[in-house]
Amino acid sequence: MTSAALWVRARNATVVPGWHHGLMNIMLFHSTYGLRPAVRQSADRLRSAGHEVWTPDLFEGRTFETVEEGMEFKERIGKDELLKRAVLAAAPYSERGLVYAGFSFGASVAQTLALGDDKARGLLLLHGTSDIAATASVDDLPVQLHVAEPDQFETDDWLSSWYLQMRRAGADVEVYRYAGAGHLYTDPDLPDYDEEAAEATWRVALGFLESL
Repeated sequence: MTSAALWVRARNATVVPGWHHGLMNIMLFHSTYGLRPAVRQSADRLRSAGHEVWTPDLFEGRTFETVEEGMEFKERIGKDELLKRAVLAAAPYSERGLVYAGFSFGASVAQTLALGDDKARGLLLLHGTSDIAATASVDDLPVQLHVAEPDQFETDDWLSSWYLQMRRAGADVEVYRYAGAGHLYTDPDLPDYDEEAAEATWRVALGFLESL
């Protein structure tokens, strides 16, 4: 990847696939709803494109019908314990060079792990970001973010700050916004679902993975 950055409003985005260097090893983390069918379906979509995908269950079998229930459960377990579970899930495969990916809360987990793994091949963020340590440093890590516009959990001011911090850390960042979509617009079982935005997201994301 080059160091060029990209920020687009992408409901009608297209992508020209690059040279495919081989399958990616993808660690895909679920949202605060838990390991729902939509996460497994997304993993299957990635596998159909030739990638190897793992979907760790950080909630150990629990799923939730509302974001409030999921957030309450997440807070009860605690950030440190959830990160520990994520690290233990990724550790056996990290030598392969992982692409970290996730949905909303899972995206924040993926970001944390990717910034701490010098073998990471890429970072695919769907609907979420996380804080960035001042000492974070990567060597042109390819990062792609897909997020609704507007998004109550990912405000414009926050995203602008996040983008600048990621660039300062050395990441090669692309940001795609989807006007009018709900927060978790790729999950067909949630009210947030937006089929057009979801399909556009997967077209661009699959092209991103091909380019790594």
